[in-house]
Amino acid sequence: MRHGGRLRDLAAGLAAIMISSGSAFAAPCGDGADGFETWKKQFAQEAAAHGVAPRALDALSQTRYASKTIAADRGQKSFKLTLDEFMQKRGANAIISRGKRMKEKHAGLLTGIERQYGVPAGPLLAIWGMETGFGGFLGNQHILSAVATLAYDCRRSEFFTGHLYAALTLIERGMLDASAIGAAHGEIGQTQFLPGNVLRYGTDGDGNGRIDMIGSVPDALASTANFLRAHGWQAGAGYQPGQPNFVALQGWNAASVYQQAIALIAEKIDN
Repeated sequence: MRHGGRLRDLAAGLAAIMISSGSAFAAPCGDGADGFETWKKQFAQEAAAHGVAPRALDALSQTRYASKTIAADRGQKSFKLTLDEFMQKRGANAIISRGKRMKEKHAGLLTGIERQYGVPAGPLLAIWGMETGFGGFLGNQHILSAVATLAYDCRRSEFFTGHLYAALTLIERGMLDASAIGAAHGEIGQTQFLPGNVLRYGTDGDGNGRIDMIGSVPDALASTANFLRAHGWQAGAGYQPGQPNFVALQGWNAASVYQQAIALIAEKIDN
């Protein structure tokens, strides 16, 4: 699931930080697979100049042009559906039913997260269910290849350049395996964070000393709550359209139909 609006400033900021000299990227973007390998070599030279470690650069060298990612990026038709159509297509009733069971299963974890971040179970479970079916499907695309392809692609090169640097940083830090699989736009883990948001909002929810968005449900849910709090979530306030916390859901995803669906699903799980 693409999270466009919530990451625009972050991605641009990451790219700006990495280009500390103030110069523009020399590697030209492209509109097809033909120029990807040349771009990749040029980008790697720039990344090395900005201090990216050999381990991450080696991972970048193994990436391939992700044609399925480009197809997905061009064909996000579900966001044009009506709310009722979107809810039906995404299986809202099944998410609600299972979400209530997951609320009981993870009661202690969710209570602790609400105590720390002010975010109740409903929105977290709605997001988890909507994004990956509660961890049932985390994606089938090579994460680094997807992000590198989108950084190369002219359509949103600047946006994804920051996330490519973030993904390389995650690999350097051992927070992401170079072979990790995720969603079409390089989203990572149970609730589908893009790499820059893992760096910015990732949280050690299970207390084991590391952040694992893929294998740790506590890390993923705590990180999601941390994201929502950072985007204006107020403990105890409502989260339906027009209420104070709906702005945080708007921060999660730029699509209005998605925002409304999350709010409705969350309310039914919470009540």
